[in-house]
Order: sequence, then C-alpha cells, then structure tokens
Amino acid sequence: MKSKSVLQGVPVYQPGKPLEEVKRELGLEEVIKLASNENPYGCSPSVWESLTEEQAHLFMYPEGGAPQLRQELASHLNVSTDRILFGNGSDEIVQMIARTYLEPGYEAVMADITFPRYKTQTLIEGCTPVEVPMVEGTHDLDAMARAVNDHTRIVWVCNPNNPTGTIISHDALVSFLDRLPDHVLVVVDEAYQEYVTDPSYPDTLSLVEKDPRVVVLRTFSKIYGLAAFRIGYAVASPGIVDEMNRVREPFNANRLAQRAARAALADREFVENCRRENRRGIERIQAQLDEWGLSYFPAHGNFVMMDTEKPADDVFQCLLEKGMIVRSGAALGYPTHIRVTVGTPEQNQRFLQELAGCLHLPKPKEVA
Repeated sequence: MKSKSVLQGVPVYQPGKPLEEVKRELGLEEVIKLASNENPYGCSPSVWESLTEEQAHLFMYPEGGAPQLRQELASHLNVSTDRILFGNGSDEIVQMIARTYLEPGYEAVMADITFPRYKTQTLIEGCTPVEVPMVEGTHDLDAMARAVNDHTRIVWVCNPNNPTGTIISHDALVSFLDRLPDHVLVVVDEAYQEYVTDPSYPDTLSLVEKDPRVVVLRTFSKIYGLAAFRIGYAVASPGIVDEMNRVREPFNANRLAQRAARAALADREFVENCRRENRRGIERIQAQLDEWGLSYFPAHGNFVMMDTEKPADDVFQCLLEKGMIVRSGAALGYPTHIRVTVGTPEQNQRFLQELAGCLHLPKPKEVA
C-alpha cells in the first residue's frame, strides 16, 4: 500500500466541466463545451454500424491483446504488431510506463506546464518529478537534457503540448535523443498528432524503429472522436511492449472500444475532413485574436491557448454564464490565459462573440 505521505502529494485530475452539470447549475437549455479538446464532429458514422454486430457478444470478455485491431493498426502505421500496446485511453499507458520503469530513488523529467498525468504517475511511484520551465510555451529541450542524470529513468515530451499547443520539430527531437544516455526512456505523447499540418513535425515512428529508448503514445479519443470508449495505444520496441504487458490489466481495452477503433481507423475520409476543418477553425480564431491584438501560442492540436489580459477565472466564469465551457489557464500555470477547443464554424463564431462581450472588445465579423 502506498504511504499516506506519498498520496497526499498527488493532485486529483480536474477534467473540463461537464456539459450536463453546467445545464443543471445555470438552468441553461443550450451549452457549448469547448473545454476538453473533444472532436466537435463526433466520430465516423461507420462506428455505430460496427457496434451493432457486437450485441450478441456483450456477455463475453474481449480478447486481451486486441489482435484484430492490432493487425489493422500495424498495417495502417506500417509497423510490426509486436510494437503495439493498447490501453484504456493513453492515460492508462502513462500509468503502465511509470509502473514498469519507475521506483523510489528515480527521477522523471518533464516540462513544468504539460499534461499533468506525467507528474501524477511519477509521484504515485514514489519518484521525483523534475519540472523544466518552458520557453514561450514550448519544451526547452536543451534544459531538459541538462536535467537528466544517473537517476533519470523517463523523459516525458508532450507534442503537441497540452495545454499550450506548441510543437517541437523532428530535427530538434533527434538532436535531443543524441544527447541522452542509454538508460533513459523518452516518451513522446502524440495525442493530437493527426491534427498537425506543420511539415517539421517529427516522424516518431521512424525513430521508434531505430531507437529502443523511444515510446510513442497516441489515442483514438481526439480526431477519431472515441473519447467515451477510452482506447489509446503505444508504439515501442518489442522488448518494452513485453515488459509493459506484464503490468497491463486484463481486458483493459474493452470489446466495444476495440470494434469502434477498427471502424474509425478505416474511415480516412472522416479523419481528413476533421483535420481540414480544424485548421480552418484555428485560422479563424487566430485571425480574430490578431484583429483584437490578443496574443496566443501557435496552435498545432485542436485547441488554442490565448491571453485574455484579464484574470482567467473571471473570463471562464463570464463565458460559462453565457453557455460556453472553456478551460481557465489559472490552474494550468497561465493566470490570464484560457484554452478553447476548436469547434464547428458556428461554435467558433459563437465563442468569439461571447468572448468579445466578456472582454469588451469589438464584435467579430460574421464569416460566410
């Protein structure tokens, strides 16, 4: 059992405020949630068609290793099947990595403002999280390399970074790996990889093939729109996959999630359309912020982190009362920033209109 002192230092994860809760609390009929980086277009219609075929099998446990999904994903990624491990969301794989490779006396290096589960899982294993300040919302790889020592076992790199949305390039990542000792595992979390359009973005799967220290995390929760099914995956060396399988819970990827992921993976047109519409949404939001003179981090995922120049919690509450759920940056390390998920064109326009009202800015132009 974990010691009470260890667990008392572990923060409780705070998700985006649920849509249903806001409706109840404020008595609103319509609420738009742009807080949790979910896909506003849902998932591929083929997902629902595929699930009807599973009705007759719901009393049965799923295949623990997800062999059919593994084969189809391996073909899609052009990697061997023994390099893939599934989790109950990529969050669970973060947990599995920490459980496999961390123990008291070890350290894990990460950015100071990034996905919080890296720090949480490090603390749970009784290890020391080494948080390296970012530079303009981006991982400072030079400083992170300097922070690595004989006690370091894992370096966490979120790319695009959550919550800032920034990326590091392929060349920068390769240079970083070249500076690290062999005993350090580098976990590159690419939950938003499918949204990235920047050509400098790393080809991490090629790095996995060459470097056994590299683990890549991806998910079906974001662009594929399967957040409720909770299924993510890792791509790593066969040896690392074998070791993590030893701590993986049985049947952690449930039957419906496996089937939904197979259907979602096959619908490339849906994914391409979501990527295209997301980029248009980013450009619309950023263009309006430019017009207002508000700064923001370059957005490469499906969200924009912007500086409102006002206390973030106040802006969050103002938008909430207007039926718009976003994330306040106050708890994320940015006291005047908010993070907003890119929605549909109509949702983006509504967000900009309500933000203008909260910040007393000129109303945004209507976009045809």
